[in-house]
Amino acid sequence: MRRKIAILGATGSIGKSTLDLVERSPERFEVVAVTAASNSRGLADIARRTGAKLAVIADEGRLADLREQLAGSSCRGETGTAALNEAATADVDLVIAAIVGCAGLEPVMAAVEAGKTIALANKEALVTAGALMIDATVRHGATLLPIDSEHNAIFQCLAGSCIEDVAGIVLTASGGPFRTASAEFMHAASPTEAVAHPNWSMGAKISVDSATLMNKGLELIEASYLFALPSDRIDIVVHPQSVIHSLVEFVDGSVLAQLGAPDMRIPIAYALAWPRRMETPAERLNLAAIARLDFEAPDPERFPALRLAREALEAGGAAPVVLNAANEVAVARFLAGGVGFTDIARMVEKALETNDLAAPRSIGDVLEIDRSTRERVEAAITVSYAG
Repeated sequence: MRRKIAILGATGSIGKSTLDLVERSPERFEVVAVTAASNSRGLADIARRTGAKLAVIADEGRLADLREQLAGSSCRGETGTAALNEAATADVDLVIAAIVGCAGLEPVMAAVEAGKTIALANKEALVTAGALMIDATVRHGATLLPIDSEHNAIFQCLAGSCIEDVAGIVLTASGGPFRTASAEFMHAASPTEAVAHPNWSMGAKISVDSATLMNKGLELIEASYLFALPSDRIDIVVHPQSVIHSLVEFVDGSVLAQLGAPDMRIPIAYALAWPRRMETPAERLNLAAIARLDFEAPDPERFPALRLAREALEAGGAAPVVLNAANEVAVARFLAGGVGFTDIARMVEKALETNDLAAPRSIGDVLEIDRSTRERVEAAITVSYAG
């Protein structure tokens, strides 16, 4: 039987990679529902190609165009939170959660509460609501399969092992486009330079996060919740070749690593076919051609985002929500040309220093903390850059 799937964030980088795999194996997969933020034409094209029955556009102003593009098809075009949650809880075997940012929090929680198996690429869901999400996963019998290459690597290395046997995990970071850049260069870096990742093909926001290493900081928080490990048992090392995607150290001194080409279709395929595997068109490793694998400690002075993320994880409460919201605002402003590259971490640090918000006890609390933090950071940026 074909595995039924819903793709939340179908027009983004992860969504496109998922579709590439699914459309290569139509005998194995049936796409039931797809969603997008505002790309109505791209979403309609995907729905028509895959035969999806439901297409949800987050931007209400694009609904008319979506429905026009779907005219004559068997796909229903919708918008709004209820429709997005309908896609997340559809009668499917697997939900691909690839909506970027806090916008993906509610549909992911809806899928969890429906007891779904969720291939999670939306790291912000666990960063901002980790304790709530994990508790709900246990209560509702849901399954979380990580798609982030680092967490997927850890998941693969842990296969057949008990978490009690794990001494610690090591997340690898490519170092991004500014790994060897001077502080002066980074201060003047443009959005074009920041999104030019040396190894991975990703969206603009996550590419900037990779350049600041905030992406690795968010992954640190996500890993802590996914694998029930405290901050001091999670290390980060820079590995510029992006061949080793992460490592697990066991109590007996053994270390297992997952290796592969820097191609997101590999971890996505692992989630699509889990608990088995499927073929992908990804480039095969040629270790002789690679010749060497390098590792180095990240520079805490040039990349303060790592420190900020670890401090937010250890502080708990509202801190991770504030960290994520402040970062999203600052990155968006940077991409729009409104602030400098090194201002991103500075804005996040200021938001954390002035954080006096209570710990969230519900998704509603998380969203309110997110909203108030965004307002505060936007106001601070406006004041700082006035004139």
